[in-house]
Amino acid sequence: MKIKSLISYLETIAPPMYQESYDNAGLIVGDANAEINGVMLCLDSTEGVLEEAMEKGCNLVIAHHPIVFKGLKRFNGSNYVERVVIKAIKNDIAIYAIHTNLDNVYHQGVNAKIAEKLGLQNTRILAPKKLLKKLTAYVHPNYVEVVRAALANTGAGSVNGLEQRSHVSVGVGHQREKGSAEVKIETLFPADLQRRVENAFLQSYPDGNAAYEISTIENANTYLGSGMIGDLVEPIAETVFLKNLKSAMKAGVVRHTKLRNKRVRKVAVCGGAGGFLLKHAIRQEADVFVTADYKYHEFFDADGKIVIADIGHYESEQFTIDLLYEIISEKFSIFAAHCTKVNTNPVKYL
Repeated sequence: MKIKSLISYLETIAPPMYQESYDNAGLIVGDANAEINGVMLCLDSTEGVLEEAMEKGCNLVIAHHPIVFKGLKRFNGSNYVERVVIKAIKNDIAIYAIHTNLDNVYHQGVNAKIAEKLGLQNTRILAPKKLLKKLTAYVHPNYVEVVRAALANTGAGSVNGLEQRSHVSVGVGHQREKGSAEVKIETLFPADLQRRVENAFLQSYPDGNAAYEISTIENANTYLGSGMIGDLVEPIAETVFLKNLKSAMKAGVVRHTKLRNKRVRKVAVCGGAGGFLLKHAIRQEADVFVTADYKYHEFFDADGKIVIADIGHYESEQFTIDLLYEIISEKFSIFAAHCTKVNTNPVKYL
């Protein structure tokens, strides 16, 4: 099996267009046409992880964090990024990163894994993104069901928990035979499916002059966005929640704001640096916001309205390795997938 085949599958779960503008997810090093010997899964593609991959006979490293975020002008091994790239090229190891695009999806996403570890129920995206489009097409009645089936097969209509929905209305066409009936089909779809949806419509309808329009929808896609919020099965004391959080997330320490002497029921989470989501967590009345990378003065922003719990960047995302293993091993069995045993956390606790 080629690397590009695995990449194609991963990108059906976390399309590249869902990554943030600053990100660099995708194939960073290597040949997409190379055959896969084995896969090493990690949070960070460090030199230690590459050595481990070589020992296991893996020629593909799939990391959550991209090893390269910005352009490199020299490759002389002066820093760890250059050394990793050089080592990967020398040893024919490909490096693929699946970062904020995996953060931003609801199903099989980073925050869904955190919510699972914390036992949250009734989960939903904390800050949904507006990445929806609508196809409006006008077709002859004889081709309505053919067109609807073709659109459904692309995933069009499967938005916000609705499965393969399209709306149909009948009118009188003015550009066809005089007085002929014309059916209007409307369906919503995630923006990344536009080319697939458009091609499916054109291929399923024999009239080369088919009238259609694709427009951007301002409504948020509640299955795509930043962070997640959910409920505990039963409300518990704040100190109990924080102790459970430390244990469940294997955190060396939990830095938190002043407790509010309220029981915890609703919890917001964001893997990595999630401070930008605090207002969303407060607005949705979360009792605790679990995230990482908070600076001293930012803790004041809790302002008695919520408890901020900073568990560390690595700690908040470390189970992404398990998530990737589950995604890959459930689909493929023709190559070995390994979870790294190298702890790449650069932060140590005394």
